[in-house]
Amino acid sequence: MDEAIVVEGLEREFKGGIRAVDGIDLHVRAGEVYGFLGPNGAGKSTTVRMLTTLLRPTGGTATVAGFDVLHQAGDVRKSIGVALQDAAIDPFMTGRELLRLQAILHAIPRIEGHARGEELLERVGLIDAADRRVGTYSGGMRRRLDLALALVHEPVVLFLDEPTTGLDPTSRVALWEEVRRLNKESGTTVFLTTQYLEEADQLAERVGIIDGGKIVAEGTPAQLKAEIGDPTLVITPTDPSQLEAASGVLRTFGPSADTKPGATAVRLHEGTEGIVRVVRALDDAGISTAGIELHQPSLDDVFVERTGHRLEGDAEGAAGGKGRRGRKSRQ
Repeated sequence: MDEAIVVEGLEREFKGGIRAVDGIDLHVRAGEVYGFLGPNGAGKSTTVRMLTTLLRPTGGTATVAGFDVLHQAGDVRKSIGVALQDAAIDPFMTGRELLRLQAILHAIPRIEGHARGEELLERVGLIDAADRRVGTYSGGMRRRLDLALALVHEPVVLFLDEPTTGLDPTSRVALWEEVRRLNKESGTTVFLTTQYLEEADQLAERVGIIDGGKIVAEGTPAQLKAEIGDPTLVITPTDPSQLEAASGVLRTFGPSADTKPGATAVRLHEGTEGIVRVVRALDDAGISTAGIELHQPSLDDVFVERTGHRLEGDAEGAAGGKGRRGRKSRQ
């Protein structure tokens, strides 16, 4: 199976003529991590619910793990693992009990199910909390348990719907590492929906951006960033009265770019190599600098370019507030 997910012209229309998903096409290769980005209401969750057979499409076709989501829904369910953002976990059961119950629901033999549950508890770092009621778990622990539950039957395709929403930075990074390890060791295809740009940048081999029910961009993170263009060099003069003069110097190196108050910026085609030339030109003009920053294009820039707005969730910062404007070099 070369492609784990194939979507052609998929649509979902609700009462009142509201088209949440408007004829999208997706091709996800077997064994890849595919990031699906979009703001609230863009159609992300509706798409996932159709691909996981929880919602019937009103148009188009979709196959998951080689099975049609409409006509072979049972086969799809046997082939996938799903960790939804709003998944309900019984707070009065222990982690170990829930994993054993999940194995029973998937008709896994008792001894094999128990062994699989212990392996997953160890894998997601919950072995010491296995006999505690889930109601006592932290948010990060519940997310890791939810991931383990989705993996009990060793699915071909794993759907993660905003898996780190509400988690602290440490728990978020820990879950990222588990997803990486899962994909690398077992070759499981991962379809990841997220509002965190850095999460997609860290995990996904390819990214699709949905807005208004349509796919507005798709490609590897590197490809999408390259389409934005040159990095941005931001100069903050030591003397605010020299801001206009500094802007004049920068304009000789490329087109101006928007930046923070008290600073001036330019799209620098030469990137890091061009910084020395800019500094020399500023020195020759008698302009001293309080700060020099080089911002590489980021997925945030891609998203703004393609949709005209920023992601709501990414305002929290996918790793403790780092990376919202891409990598930054200070000289």
